[in-house]
This record gives sequence, C-alpha cells and structure tokens, in this order.
Amino acid sequence: MKYPILIFLLAGFIACSSPEPIPSFEDKLIESGLSEEELHDKILGMIVGGAIGDAMGAPTEMWPRESIQAKYGFVRELDSLIREASPEGTWLPNLPEGGTTDDTRWKVFTSEFLTSQKPNQLNPKDFARKILETYNEYLEEFYQLDSLDTYRIEEMNLKLGWLQEWAKVSQPFIANNLSAYADSLGKFYGGEMVCAGLLYAPALGAYFPGNPEKAYQEAYKLSIYDLGYAKDLTALSAAMTAAGMKKGASSDSLLTSLQIDPMHYFESRLVGRTANRIINDALFIVEEAKKLDSLGNHMDPESPALNFAYSQLDARIQDMPFHAGEIFLQTLTAMIYSDFDFMNTLIFLTNYGRDNDTTAALAGSILGAYYGFGNLPEKEKHQVLSVNKNLLEINLERTADDLSNHLLGK
Repeated sequence: MKYPILIFLLAGFIACSSPEPIPSFEDKLIESGLSEEELHDKILGMIVGGAIGDAMGAPTEMWPRESIQAKYGFVRELDSLIREASPEGTWLPNLPEGGTTDDTRWKVFTSEFLTSQKPNQLNPKDFARKILETYNEYLEEFYQLDSLDTYRIEEMNLKLGWLQEWAKVSQPFIANNLSAYADSLGKFYGGEMVCAGLLYAPALGAYFPGNPEKAYQEAYKLSIYDLGYAKDLTALSAAMTAAGMKKGASSDSLLTSLQIDPMHYFESRLVGRTANRIINDALFIVEEAKKLDSLGNHMDPESPALNFAYSQLDARIQDMPFHAGEIFLQTLTAMIYSDFDFMNTLIFLTNYGRDNDTTAALAGSILGAYYGFGNLPEKEKHQVLSVNKNLLEINLERTADDLSNHLLGK
C-alpha cells in the first residue's frame, strides 16, 4: 500500500518542479491590459514621439542656450536643420522641419532587431551581431564603390562612422573574449560614460508593455555598450517606457518605476544608487523652481522658475554633453517640471541646449509610449513621418507595424 502513495507524491513533485510555461505574446498583451489597437498606438507613439523630440533638438544639437536664443529665439516648434551631414547627426545636409539624427535611427534599428526575438527574453549577442553584421555590410558596400563616385563614398563614410565604435565592442562580446570586450568597452567613445543605451532603451521598454520590472531586466542585459551606472539608467528608461504602456497608467506610474532595483544598486558600498541621487536632484530642482513663479507661467523664457531650473542643471553638467548621467537628469527634470506634458517637455529640453536632440528624443519616446500616437501633436507627428519617409527613407509607420505585429504574434 505504500507504493501507490509514493508514486502519488513523486508525481506531485514532478508536476510542481516542472518548468513554468514560457510567456507568449498573448500573455504580454493580457498583462498590459491593452487592446491590439492600443498596443499599436503606443508603439507608434514611442517611435514617432522620439522622432519629434529628435527633430526639435536637431537644428541646435550641442549648442549653448545663449546661441539658441540668439539664432532661433525661444523654440516652440520644429525648425529646419541648417547643418552639415555627420555620422551621428543627419545623413543629409540642410533638411526641412522634421529631419532626424542617429537618435531616431537607433530606435528604428532596435525595433527591427526586436522582431527577431522571443516574447519572454532578449539575446544581447543577437543585438551585437545585428550591429556588427550591419557594419560589415556597409564595409563591403564601401569596398565595391567606384573610386570616382565621391557622393557614394561620402554617404558610406557616414554610415561606417555611425557604427564604427559599436562594432569594436560587438566583435569581442560575440566571441566571448572578455579581456578584449573589457578593453574595447573601456575605449568606447574615448572611455566616456556616454548615453549609448539611452539611445535605444525606449524601444526595449516597449517590448514589455505594462511590465517595468521585466523591461528593466532585459534592457540591463542589452546595456552592453554602457559603463558603470549608465547601465542602470538605460534599464530605468526602458522601465519607464513599459510602465507607461499599461492600461490606466499615470505619471505616478512612470515615477514609481524608477524605484525598481533588481541589480541592487541601492546596496552599493559607500556610494549607494547614483540613479536615485539623480532622481532626487530632479525632484528638488522642480520643487524649488516652481516656488519662484506664482503665476504658473513656467514655460516662458522670462520665467524665474525656468531660469532657476536651467541654472541648477548648469551646476550639474559633465565634461561631455552626451554623458549618460547628464542626459538622464535633464530628461527627468524636464518631464517633471512640465507635469509630463509632451510638447512642454520637448520645449524645455530643446531650449536648454547641450545634447538636446538626445534628451528630447528620449523624453519624446517615453511620453510617446505613454500617450500614444493618437494623442501626439498633429502637425509635428505628420511632419516627421513625411520627412523621414520621403527624404531619409525611414518608414516610421512600417517600423511600428512590424514591431506591433511581432508582439501580437502575427
């Protein structure tokens, strides 16, 4: 009589210890509470919202705000891009309103990568392979060019320059050569703590709608081009995006996601969590700024509140404008200061200057995912769709369609 009982207990143990079923794309949709139409709207909002921010800042990228004020006044809308082509900038000179830079290219590139991934996890080696393979395709095309075809040579030089630093890190990472990977990462863009992962983090967050914890974990895995706490900032940006893509999400949902800490940065000896200090700095700046303008006219060039906020950000700038910590602080301060209003956030960042196309693109993607494409400003969203498709051969709508269909298992 003992054996049937033993068999019963053993069967129960096997049942309890069997692997949990892998979440499907349908499970992710249920978890977010979104309909298929709402999910597509938020993914398109993430891509186009980021492109609007990119296009807002692109004409004055890296400019001090005094120069912005002198040339353009207080910027409140899209403007033409009177600038030369460059690898990290625009690939065509002198674009009309709505032209974009590498900030949009990275979100499109990452969205395309995501269509090859499983629903429950991302593979960082696949991401590195896509970067390296794309770079090698550019290189092969370059070698086949006619030496007298100067236009195409210049075009390919831009593309190669865009991915050159990334390819150097990708190759040893794929090969599991830890020493070479550490060496190449330590020299990535001169060894600066650049905003590498922040360029594509919102796209990763959109892959896990309504699940900021999972978005953090997977984005952290893909922060392979980041140094130090920049990895934490990349993951938090993905978490904010995912948090805004849950049915009934609020601005508090975005802020709450910033406390997620699966990698235990809060426990860092002597230092604690640098990201949390940045968050507290942003909250402090906004709280003190809004005490200075009782009329509530916070988005005016003469506003004491706005000028105080800008001066506080000035006091915290890094050596490089594209430092990850600086980018994250400016982006977060702008969103909180503007009460998470889409256009006011971009206006704040564009007029502040520094790496303003990157900050505005990051904020635009997070808020675009939160509000959805349907709630983005009509003029700006259609302008960036048109210019990117017709002049830059970047079809933002098709990118969103492909990613949405993949997430829906179609």
